[in-house]
Amino acid sequence: MGDAAFLLHFVVCFTQVSNSTEDCKPALFNFSKESAYVIPIMAFSFLCHTSVLPIYCELQSPSRSRMQKVANTGIGLSFLVYLLSALFGYLTFYDHVESELLQGYSKYLPHDTLITTVKIGILLAVLLTVPLIHFPARKAVMMLFSPHLPFSIIRHIFVTLVLNATIVLIAMYVPDLKQLFGVVGSTTSTCLLFVYPGLFYLKLSTEDFLSRQKLGACGLLVFGLVVGFLSLALIIYNWALQ
Repeated sequence: MGDAAFLLHFVVCFTQVSNSTEDCKPALFNFSKESAYVIPIMAFSFLCHTSVLPIYCELQSPSRSRMQKVANTGIGLSFLVYLLSALFGYLTFYDHVESELLQGYSKYLPHDTLITTVKIGILLAVLLTVPLIHFPARKAVMMLFSPHLPFSIIRHIFVTLVLNATIVLIAMYVPDLKQLFGVVGSTTSTCLLFVYPGLFYLKLSTEDFLSRQKLGACGLLVFGLVVGFLSLALIIYNWALQ
């Protein structure tokens, strides 16, 4: 009787939320104040630059072509997973999609085995990928504040503990990671994805300025600046309205 009552309650709640006439009309483009977070979060999601060198060193007979194949395969698979998750999440909840997709499923299926398994899988994925991202972060901090000092195990451990403590505090006290991803995506991620590659190419290339490659680099640079400033301004504006 308990399972039957829970199932009936779930069906009633789901019908009330998702089966109204307006909510069952999916739109190809749906713009709102939350759209300001779209490009920054996508930029943050595909920010794999910090993992390129460690992965390159692990390749058997590393070369530029092999690394390009690895990058194409990894980014392609990530895009496919994100696309399917976003598509089916939207077709399930429409305008009621949460900032974190699993929150929506957990709201209606709080004790579902499959949802719990997915949460555990994501937790393991995050825990196992933190060292891969933590290594360049620690290296960057040490090169920024003590580039000429010799290696010190005490300083090494201290920077590691500070970075880990910062991560834990952010995870504990930031109510919605969408805000964090939006700010980081509109600043750091857009710079690493669009602005810096364009600047580096313009600086290092000896081609004519009107060549197709340099014009493309200029376009990438301008696109990154516009997207970054516009997204950050819209995010700050949303904060002011709250």
